[in-house]
Amino acid sequence: MECPMPTININDDAMMKTIFLTCKSIAIIGLSPDPTKDSHKVAKYLQEQGYKIYPVYPKEEMILGEKIYRSLKEIPEKVDMVDMFRKPEIADTLVDEIIERGDVKVFWLQLGIVNNAACEKAKAHGVLAVQNKCTKLEYAKVMK
Repeated sequence: MECPMPTININDDAMMKTIFLTCKSIAIIGLSPDPTKDSHKVAKYLQEQGYKIYPVYPKEEMILGEKIYRSLKEIPEKVDMVDMFRKPEIADTLVDEIIERGDVKVFWLQLGIVNNAACEKAKAHGVLAVQNKCTKLEYAKVMK
C-alpha cells in the first residue's frame, strides 16, 4: 500500500507570513479542553498572539475563555481560517461547510493530517489549503 504524499502545501515563508498577517479569526475544529492536548496548546498560543479563536467541540461550554460552537456553521462571526485537528476524512464534510460560508480564506489541516481531495476542492473554490503543518510551528518560524 502506497502512502500518498501531500500534493498541496505551502512551503513559501512569504506566503505563510501573508496568511498569518491577513487571518485574524480562526475556528479550531476539534479544540480539546485538555491542556495537555496539541489542539489546546496550539489554540492557546494563537490566542496569545492576538488571534480571535472559535472553539468547535462537541462538549463543554467554554474553552480558553471562549464560547464553544458545535459546528463551523454555528459561528455567527467572520472566520478567516479553519484549523482542523480531526481525522482526515472529516475534511471532506468540513470543506463543504467552508465553501458554503464563503468567508474562510484558509483551510489548514494540522501536522499529520492529509486529505488531498478536500484540499483540492478548497483550492478550486478560492480557499488556500495547507496540510500536514502546524500553525504554531509555522507562526513561530515566519513571524518571530
